[in-house]
Amino acid sequence: MTLRDKLFGKRNHDAVGAVLADRVIAVTGGARGIGLETATQLLAAGARVAIGDVDAEVLGKAAADLGVEGIVVDVTDRGSFTAFLDEVENRLGPVDVLINNAGIMPVGSFLGFDAALIRRTIDIDLLGVITGSQLAAARMVPRRAGHIVNIASVAGRLPMPGLAVYNAAKAGVIEFSEALDAELSVQGVRVSTVMPTFTNTGLITGLQTNRYIQTVEPEVVSAAVVDVIARPRTRVAAPGFMRWVDANPSFPQALKRLTRRQTGLDRIFLDVDSTGRADYDARIRGGAVASAAAPGSAVSGSVASSSVASSSAGRSA
Repeated sequence: MTLRDKLFGKRNHDAVGAVLADRVIAVTGGARGIGLETATQLLAAGARVAIGDVDAEVLGKAAADLGVEGIVVDVTDRGSFTAFLDEVENRLGPVDVLINNAGIMPVGSFLGFDAALIRRTIDIDLLGVITGSQLAAARMVPRRAGHIVNIASVAGRLPMPGLAVYNAAKAGVIEFSEALDAELSVQGVRVSTVMPTFTNTGLITGLQTNRYIQTVEPEVVSAAVVDVIARPRTRVAAPGFMRWVDANPSFPQALKRLTRRQTGLDRIFLDVDSTGRADYDARIRGGAVASAAAPGSAVSGSVASSSVASSSAGRSA
């Protein structure tokens, strides 16, 4: 029995396959982590899938392994994002679903963040989502059909020391997506948010979890993404029992402070294994640079470059 069968039941799994069959779905940050697993599950459900990422080398391997289209994209560059969607449509047809999954998660003392890292996080995690949503919606609204799925985080509802910039970006994604869904749903286009809990990917490298702070595998989050495409809703948590975080903003501050101390959330993103996290930190600061190919030209195999991308990272969670 597959994970999707265990989570949702075989009957629902079959219904998901019927809805997703032959739909064209584009996934940013698709070369690693949640994005890659989501593409895998969508492909298994019968969708036609294209993955995008800034890291051409990793993207090429992922696309070849899956047998899907791979297109380099820098989500911080509007021209690159436009070229990405154009290339997906050239290869597969009009985009039915865009999954804005690319993201990064810097951690540590806020006073230790340089201006470039703060800007980069907002550019990728929030403005990249806004840009992708606008570009995709402009193609979907005239057809009165389409779906945009934005990957946020429970961190958008759970402010934590050491995670302030990421908290801000993900809170923005949640509210932006709800407002946009209210605007576009009457025009036939849905916008959904998926809020994963901490996921066992590169984002949590060097962080010390405990019995209160547990992680889930990417398969759990991706199953929720696939399910929300099949059954559109404004917002879901992954796993579902984390939906309680929507109530967190209304909790008394004293209770939230006490809970953070008791669970370790007051220190987990401050007391970081810098050595263990070094490779991830280098990548999110722009260490992975895509091939400098002309827009839309082939890089290798089924991979094409939509820009000379140097300032976005494929989301690992």
